Amino acid sequence: MITESLETRISAALARAGAPADSPALVGPATRPEFGDYQANGVMAAAKKLKTNPRALAAQVVEELDLEDMAASVDIAGPGFINIQLKGEWLAAQLGNVLADPRLGVPKDAPQKIVLDYSHPNLAKEMHIGHLRSTVIGDAIARVLEFSGHEVVRHNHVGDWGTQFGMLIAHLDEIADPATELADLEVFYQSARQRFDQDEAFADLSREYVVKLQSGDPHVQRMWQQFIDESLNHGQRIYDALGVGLKPEDVQGESAYNDDLPRVVEDLRAKGLLVESNGAQCVFLE
Repeated sequence: MITESLETRISAALARAGAPADSPALVGPATRPEFGDYQANGVMAAAKKLKTNPRALAAQVVEELDLEDMAASVDIAGPGFINIQLKGEWLAAQLGNVLADPRLGVPKDAPQKIVLDYSHPNLAKEMHIGHLRSTVIGDAIARVLEFSGHEVVRHNHVGDWGTQFGMLIAHLDEIADPATELADLEVFYQSARQRFDQDEAFADLSREYVVKLQSGDPHVQRMWQQFIDESLNHGQRIYDALGVGLKPEDVQGESAYNDDLPRVVEDLRAKGLLVESNGAQCVFLE
């Protein structure tokens, strides 16, 4: 607000001093404290267009400038910089006006509906610093957009499908006390991964579990849901501790698209893009 006000007044003073109508004041915070609070640097460019002495033009601009209500001093420095020191009482009045406004003087934008996708935890592991970074940045953006008057749709797309879940569910199915084991997701994942890498029989079993999961086997899907619930609860505890606005209803996993896959396969087959490879339907791109 201060910059805009100074820009308007100094641009008007430039015009009254004879500068071209499109000459900007170029107002910004002073580069050094001893120069004051704000600095206007547009005189040099205007003087170049007029082919006149910039310091002389700056003196004319200051003569035409009316900042008595807000500036304690207005000085010319160097070849034509205009340095401005604001009045303390004027600043205090402006701060008082801002504090009295529930919106702190920030106007609302024309409202839009904005979908914001952030956080993206990997449900096979605990959240790490990369997830926390996107979570905090995403929620900050969501809050700014909402404060600006927009309708924000928070979305949290999570990886809850695929080959690794066959491995995890196969491992979970052999554990007597799943709740205790799932209390530490990172250790659970590492244990399952170690078995998958070192035990070929377990790796084959894991692949069978993937097929069962994607085919809708009730027992496998119940275990999968138990694993997903524990992972999401773990993430939600972190969101709640951070005060983040993401809620369980904002979550959408890759598994949501499973029922659409047969139609996708048929569409690809109709377009002649499918090739069978080792029993799998594949699309090979150039």
